[in-house]
Amino acid sequence: MFVEELSEADRVAAIALWAEVALTRPWNLAEADFQRSVQGSTLVVLGVRDEGEIIGTVMVGFDGHRGWVYYLAVKAPRQREGLGRLLMTAAEDWLRAMGATKIQLMVRRENATAVSFYERISYKEEPVVLLSHWLNASA
Repeated sequence: MFVEELSEADRVAAIALWAEVALTRPWNLAEADFQRSVQGSTLVVLGVRDEGEIIGTVMVGFDGHRGWVYYLAVKAPRQREGLGRLLMTAAEDWLRAMGATKIQLMVRRENATAVSFYERISYKEEPVVLLSHWLNASA
């Protein structure tokens, strides 16, 4: 299997996968996120297919300073086959090519499975405080 850049034609399948593995939230507009990735910016959605079906994705962004990872998803029956690691390696390679020197990502604290996965592939919790401010009171 190989990782490829996904296109607009893959939008519905990728977003369905994100919902299937509970990555989406009402305040994160997955449609808009995917759309930005196909507009030639410093954001890309990479994917893995099996017999044409998208079975894994990762969205990767570069802000000019750091790389960011979003929407790492692997279909439940295909988890623990190394696909998450394959996608993260592709994300790291893409970011190196963009000039990034560090990758950051956020994981909900209650998602122990995801935290454990990232720790197994050498990601560490940083000694920082994440601050936020909702601009839309309905979020």
